[in-house]
Amino acid sequence: MSYLPQIAVVTGASAGFGAAFVRRFARAGVRVVATARRLDRLQGLASEHPDLILPLELDLQDTDAVRRALTSLPASHAAVDLLINNAGLALGLGPAQTADLSDWDQMLDTNVRGLIHCTHALLAGMVERGRGHVIHLGSVAGTQPYPGGNVYGATKAFVHQFSQNLRSDLHGTGVRMSCIEPGMCGGTEFSEVRFRGDADKAQAVYAGMTPLTAEDVAEAVWWTATLPPHFNVNTMEIMPTAQSFAGFQVARGA
Repeated sequence: MSYLPQIAVVTGASAGFGAAFVRRFARAGVRVVATARRLDRLQGLASEHPDLILPLELDLQDTDAVRRALTSLPASHAAVDLLINNAGLALGLGPAQTADLSDWDQMLDTNVRGLIHCTHALLAGMVERGRGHVIHLGSVAGTQPYPGGNVYGATKAFVHQFSQNLRSDLHGTGVRMSCIEPGMCGGTEFSEVRFRGDADKAQAVYAGMTPLTAEDVAEAVWWTATLPPHFNVNTMEIMPTAQSFAGFQVARGA
């Protein structure tokens, strides 16, 4: 038996994971507030289910705008019982000593500050209603370090630990808290953003292997969100079969 949420908010919904999440829930009749910076893409997405999908232009780096937007949703979409904090990005793969500080700031502003402000804006309402579910999109990068992961990995480690601490805070409220942590996923803008639009470099990341897709991750989120109310997924780590864990680096003759 599936236990459907009634109203969902999905951040970073204009492409990739976010668009896949919106489609997956809207197909099942869930009303979805789809947020992102690119309104034209959101409007295209909303045209697929105009009676269910509400496009909302929102830059998560503008925390005042986040508060205003999410606390003044129209009555039809106001009683949010599912928040999917998906918006996030990785910038650069160079070592920390040569990194651009503006990249670090942007990752912190989106992956951490944007996420916590969205959560704070909607959490009190869920607790007051005695039901709801917050799902964060983490990453295996939050627990598995790699060269060039520096601040991106640190932001995802924050997402993991913040999720666990929220789970403790929400004890007894009826509100569920989950963190989904994917490994390598292809077919989205994620790698192109990381490589600043260099499509060849982005595609090379997935050469010779079959990565997860946005639709794969959407199925994991769907399953997590539609479980019976007594069942909470704390953390779910998923990877393509072709990916696993590497050994330690050793600098010979250092």
